[in-house]
Amino acid sequence: MKNTALTHIHESLGAKMLPFAGYNMPILYEGVNAEHETVRNAVGVFDVSHMGEFLLTGENALALIQKTCSNDAATLTIGKAQYSCLPNDDGGIVDDLIIYRMKDDQYLLVVNASNIEKDWNWITSKNDLGVEMKNLSDDYSLLAIQGPKAVEAMQSLTSVNLSAIPYYHFEVADFCGFPYVIISATGYTGSGGFEIYCKNSEVETIWNKVFEAGKSFGIKPIGLAARDTLRLEMGFCLYGNDINDTTSPLEAGLGWITKFNKDFTNSANLKAQKESGVTKKLVAFEMQERSVPRHDYEIVDKIGNVIGIVTSGTMSPSINIGIGLGYVTVENSNIDSEIFIRIRKNDVLAKVVKLPFYKK
Repeated sequence: MKNTALTHIHESLGAKMLPFAGYNMPILYEGVNAEHETVRNAVGVFDVSHMGEFLLTGENALALIQKTCSNDAATLTIGKAQYSCLPNDDGGIVDDLIIYRMKDDQYLLVVNASNIEKDWNWITSKNDLGVEMKNLSDDYSLLAIQGPKAVEAMQSLTSVNLSAIPYYHFEVADFCGFPYVIISATGYTGSGGFEIYCKNSEVETIWNKVFEAGKSFGIKPIGLAARDTLRLEMGFCLYGNDINDTTSPLEAGLGWITKFNKDFTNSANLKAQKESGVTKKLVAFEMQERSVPRHDYEIVDKIGNVIGIVTSGTMSPSINIGIGLGYVTVENSNIDSEIFIRIRKNDVLAKVVKLPFYKK
């Protein structure tokens, strides 16, 4: 079991620690609902240093990314980030990731913690272009400072105008006294804020200064349990639940990051799937009765036929109803379609809705 550079701090704060993706991670501190509301209304800090970082350098770095990723990274300028995925050869997804263009010929790929080795091996297997690849995952830490008060709370820690960094853009700048920190206007919560990439040797100082600066703004540490409820309220996919090696990006509603103006892994088959139409779709649904959908619950129609499966579900802390994502047959995927979630032996009514669940 790996620790992050901040594990001792989480333990000293009384966090409930559990294994996650091979790391000993803080799942919650004071409780999921309270932490969730902190991020929605103020500012909270997640230690997500378990995530993976790969640095790709060389004149063919873009070509390798274009070959392995579904989105069109040629549109990236220096200082801009992009959400994408790594399609596999069989119509599924190796992983989803964020691509940062650091320099003309240098890109940072940020991948899911559980897939670091798999992703590294996959991209390496496609690298016949002489691209220099470095796995920085064990050397770097990542803090997600999220919430509507994040900009104001963090402004004193940097000379960069944080409010001027557009969504999915970043600056490499001074932060907490360290000269070269990535300050990225990205996150997994839908409530604004930043993700801070720094060296392991810097992160404890940064953590302490962040909490000192945020004290008057109600800043609190947030665990991974609230990260999950926050991302689900926005309808953001979680690898291993909503997308995996068997789900295509088109089935998952990720056509917007699947660009057919270039060739990439399995692009011909995915293009054919787009033209012929998918047979199942990932939908969002709200329970119409007081109940909580859970991962792997069956989805059925009104006469009890199984039409799909729940991939993510929870009781929404923000809107106080059961919400979920799941794959259903195309004919049951339209907005306002009535579906039923099989909870134990009861088929409970739900309605397909438009994302996000949480409207700011």
